[in-house]
Amino acid sequence: MLGAVPHACVRSVLISGHIFLNSSLTEGFCIAILEAASCGLLTVSTRVGGVPEVLLDDMIVLAEPDPNDMVQAIMGAISILPRIDPQDMHDRMKKLYNCHDVAKRTEIVYDRALKCSNQNLLQYLSRYLSSGSWAGKLFCLVMIIDFLLWRLLQLLQPAEEIEEVPDFFLPHHQECEVLDGLNEE
Repeated sequence: MLGAVPHACVRSVLISGHIFLNSSLTEGFCIAILEAASCGLLTVSTRVGGVPEVLLDDMIVLAEPDPNDMVQAIMGAISILPRIDPQDMHDRMKKLYNCHDVAKRTEIVYDRALKCSNQNLLQYLSRYLSSGSWAGKLFCLVMIIDFLLWRLLQLLQPAEEIEEVPDFFLPHHQECEVLDGLNEE
C-alpha cells in the first residue's frame, strides 16, 4: 500500500500496474476507475452505485461487495489480462469521455430534469416516501425543509428582481480552441 499519492505522481503509479482494484462499499461516479482505465489498467470493482455505468463491460470486471466474490473477480481479471492492450484502452477512454460527448450527455440529463420540474411538492414527497421505512421519512423531512427555505428565499429575493445572465456565444473557431485547450489538460 502506497498511502496518499501526490496528484502529480498518480499517472506514474497507475502505469506501473496492470489491474486496478476498487473495493468501495458505496460509490457514485468513480473518477479513480476512469483514471485507471485511461492509464490502460483493467479494473476490478465492486458492483455498487454508479460503478457499473462508468466503464464498458470489457474494461471492468465487477464483483459483489464480498471478499470471496472479489477474489473470484481478480482471478477472472488475471485470466483476461493477456488480451488487454493498454494503449487501445487509453484511446477508447479518450473517445468515450471527451468534453463534447460529456457536455452533450450532461445537457440530456438537464433536459430530462426540466421536463420533470412541473411536479408539485406532494408528488415529490410521495415518491421520496417510498424510498424505505426510515430513509423515506428522512428524505421527506429534508425535502420539506428545503421547500420552506426556498419559499423564504423567494420572499426575500423575488425571481423578478434577479438579473439573468445573457447567453454567451463564441464564434465557432474560438469555441474549438477553448475546447481543445480543455482536452489537452
